[in-house]
Amino acid sequence: MLNRRHIRIKVMQTLYAFDGSESDDFKKDEKFLLHSLENMYDLYLMQLSLLVEIQKRAEDHQAKTQKKHLATQEEKNPNKKFVNNEVLQLLKHNEVLKSELEKRKIDFWYLDFEYVDIIFKSILESDLFKVYMSTKTSDFREDKNFIVDIFSEIIAPNDKLYEYIEDKKLTWIDDLPVINTIIQKLLRKVKKDSIDQHFTPRLYKDLEDRDYSVELLKKTLLNRSKFNEEIAKKTVNWDSDRIATLDAILLQMAICEFQKFPSIPVKVTINEYLEIAKEYSTPKSSFFINGILDKIVKEYSQDGKLNKIGRGLM
Repeated sequence: MLNRRHIRIKVMQTLYAFDGSESDDFKKDEKFLLHSLENMYDLYLMQLSLLVEIQKRAEDHQAKTQKKHLATQEEKNPNKKFVNNEVLQLLKHNEVLKSELEKRKIDFWYLDFEYVDIIFKSILESDLFKVYMSTKTSDFREDKNFIVDIFSEIIAPNDKLYEYIEDKKLTWIDDLPVINTIIQKLLRKVKKDSIDQHFTPRLYKDLEDRDYSVELLKKTLLNRSKFNEEIAKKTVNWDSDRIATLDAILLQMAICEFQKFPSIPVKVTINEYLEIAKEYSTPKSSFFINGILDKIVKEYSQDGKLNKIGRGLM
């Protein structure tokens, strides 16, 4: 589920929060990092389960409307297209997802059902819903496109939901864009015959990625002073106070990858940290970081310090 960029961002956030020294025991920081990464899966499950709860809310709304004392003919025989949406049905009857929700005790919407109502009302009032419900039948493709659209345009940008998530866990608000993107991709890729595990991907691609997160954190922390010396040599005309804190952290992490991770290509390292800088730091940060890293790579290449393993890693 998480790729290396997601992991780099979490390490960056942990380094930003770090308040110790290079001689400190890093156990608490390692624990914070791994716990924060693990919590991303809880947020993922919470957001995905919201779709299940919306389907249940629609079903309940339809049943109550049918039982109205003076129900119209349309209310007695409602359009069940939304309730029977095939993607929502896949999620509702997904036993692996259900088991994961129970195991991790993800029951937020049972306790805070008013947020389900807020999203459900927004869906009913949307043009997306009106167009979708203008017919009574659909195929899997139309059902899928509709769910992707309501997630992207109604659920993901909802301010009330944003505030709710911000109050729930400290790290979640930074994780939300990543998690919403992951859900969008999974929804777009789902097929009529997709296995239950489609919606319960592993948190890490493999154990190597988990180890990478811990090693990147530790090795950056242990060598921070040396990395800062490298940065200072390339910024002689800069007052250190003028360098944004996040820029300094991203440069430290990039230098760490140059020196301590021989299997990661130089170009990958540079591209990844430039993209993170564009998203998380100042408007000019990516240009500044690119200039510093370019100088360091040229120097390392000339001095034979880039000990990368394998072809095409320079």
